[in-house]
Amino acid sequence: MIKVKDIDIELQHTDAQYSGSLDTQGIFANATHLIGFGFDGTACFRKGTKHGPDALRAVSDDIETYSPYLDEDISDVMFYDLGNLKVEPADGVNRDALSEHDLIEASWQRATDDYCSLMSGIDLEKHQVKTLVLGGEHSISYGPIKTYLAQYPNLVLLHLDAHADLRDGYLGFHQSHASIIRRSLDHFGPDHQLIQYGIRSGTRDEYKWMRENGTLKTSRQEFLDAVAAIPEDRPIYLTFDLDFFDPSYFPGTGTPEPGGEDFHAFVSLCKLLKNKKFVGCDVVELSPEIDPTGNSDVFAAKVVRELVLCLRERD
Repeated sequence: MIKVKDIDIELQHTDAQYSGSLDTQGIFANATHLIGFGFDGTACFRKGTKHGPDALRAVSDDIETYSPYLDEDISDVMFYDLGNLKVEPADGVNRDALSEHDLIEASWQRATDDYCSLMSGIDLEKHQVKTLVLGGEHSISYGPIKTYLAQYPNLVLLHLDAHADLRDGYLGFHQSHASIIRRSLDHFGPDHQLIQYGIRSGTRDEYKWMRENGTLKTSRQEFLDAVAAIPEDRPIYLTFDLDFFDPSYFPGTGTPEPGGEDFHAFVSLCKLLKNKKFVGCDVVELSPEIDPTGNSDVFAAKVVRELVLCLRERD
């Protein structure tokens, strides 16, 4: 194991780590690092995603480490669960002097800055350092996406979601769960690419933009063909909102939309990603309290298992 960097921020350790993850005191080469970002401050319908990272960790010990879909086992993978980013204002900020709105923004900003600080100074491609960030609502993806766009000038951003997330802001928040893709586009260069699939809710203007820019894939086969066509040496980052799935399969999310996909569509994607240059991802919008059966927690934990396997280094 080659340590690339010491951990230079304060992380919150959790009662449970994701099954099979190793203890770490740093960032290591040729490894995937799980990081929790339990924030739901801009959620506008049903909150609870701040509990998502720990909920899926808690059930991960009860699922098999072996994936019959990919014929691989996470016990053979070097990956680390670093714990959770601190979701609170930066040290020295008087939180009592902040309005509720400003407190939400300050808490998001601190955790986002901490993620970026954690990754700063690391050549992600040279050292093959990968992160899998666990949300939390979709606004938590900003720091990871910004980081990967900066380091990979020809990155393909895959966006799986029920919602377009292309609003310039929402309910007074510039950095909203409803604007994560719009904010990500602020950092796009000429050779970056966006591919969206699963979208079935958005404004007229959002749909107009997606159609004009050719980012929206409207069928499973069209999407899979687009991913298959990505050259094997071109980096891919996945931002994955779990409301991509139909609520009949995955009810534990804050803004469900009928007409979603099933687990088999996700597995089909994984079978492509494992043979691509898949460099990082985030998994967001698990709201465990909405599904008292706990089925959504298990579902999300299995999604993470497959993605950990897809991120592993292969000869």
